Amino acid sequence: MNTVESKIETSDISTVELITHFRQKCKICGHHRIMHDEFGKCEGVMNKPCTSGCDKFNAE
Repeated sequence: MNTVESKIETSDISTVELITHFRQKCKICGHHRIMHDEFGKCEGVMNKPCTSGCDKFNAE
């Protein structure tokens, strides 16, 4: 099974592109993309839940 790191290394996506993507903020809650799970729901920041109604998050 491939690790995430090996998947990144074999893709055409550079580390800079990944960092840039995850630094972008959600238009609804303002949290960074990295705080959203695979379904787009915000899991909060620093162990604090997101109370902004971000369940309607749409990927940009």
